[in-house]
Amino acid sequence: MATATDVIERTSEPPHLRVGARLRELAAHREILANLVRKELKVKYVASVLGAIWSLLNPAVYLAVFTLVFRVVLANRIPGYPVFLLSGLLPWNLFSVSVTSATRSVVDNANLVKKVYFPREVLPVAGIGVALVDLLLQSLVLVAFMVATGWRFHPEALPLYPLAFAALLLFTTAVALLLAAANVRYRDVQHLLALALLVWFWMTPIVYPAALVQGSPHELFGVRLFHLYLLNPLVLVISGFQRALYGAVRPPGAGGPILLDVSVGWLAAGLALVAAASAVLLYLTWRLFFRLSGDFAEEL
Repeated sequence: MATATDVIERTSEPPHLRVGARLRELAAHREILANLVRKELKVKYVASVLGAIWSLLNPAVYLAVFTLVFRVVLANRIPGYPVFLLSGLLPWNLFSVSVTSATRSVVDNANLVKKVYFPREVLPVAGIGVALVDLLLQSLVLVAFMVATGWRFHPEALPLYPLAFAALLLFTTAVALLLAAANVRYRDVQHLLALALLVWFWMTPIVYPAALVQGSPHELFGVRLFHLYLLNPLVLVISGFQRALYGAVRPPGAGGPILLDVSVGWLAAGLALVAAASAVLLYLTWRLFFRLSGDFAEEL
């Protein structure tokens, strides 16, 4: 009598990534991507009374905690601190949630990977898709707060928002593909990531002004601390979001600069450089992911 066995889908991808052909293949499997995003959203809020409202409560809780610590306990003097905090925290949440979800995406979907062929990139990209839905919902909270409080927008800085968003999305996707592929072989990656994100958070100007680092005279190995600080791509990305939404470098009552004390043009050029470098990084990590993906089913 024949025994039933699980069928493992092993793929043998071409030796080189052809971006155009791969994008067409991903487009052909867009329904799988949409279904995965819907599934992750349903799982996230299954048996939840409030459902997607939890996404709205998340930034509200962050706002309450950090406002208590930095405005009441440490008595910082950042005017409009809620807008300052959320304009940096929301893009950071997109990055951290995306890479955390993407890192485990292939491993968590091992049964699907073993049995069905589809472009494996769909799995980490689906995690980014879920984070984008959360960003949209959370951004509604920020915009509603700004409108309700009569926050003054700065039209000349608003074009920085799409530029910062593009740079963030490119960089996030590049890191997501790299970590997703690495975690299949080395499961320590998902544990190291939590520690790395904790350090990365405090190395990014989210809860404190970037101007503090910019004005610091300290050096490390003969290099100004601020110049080393700019090696973190998220410094310019978060600064772009803050400049577009928070607006003023020196808001009234601040007593000094809060955001990076640079022109909108300088910041736009910096974001364009980050976006270009992230696009190159994305290509390299995509090639690595593509090369390793053919063996995922065997390694899981």
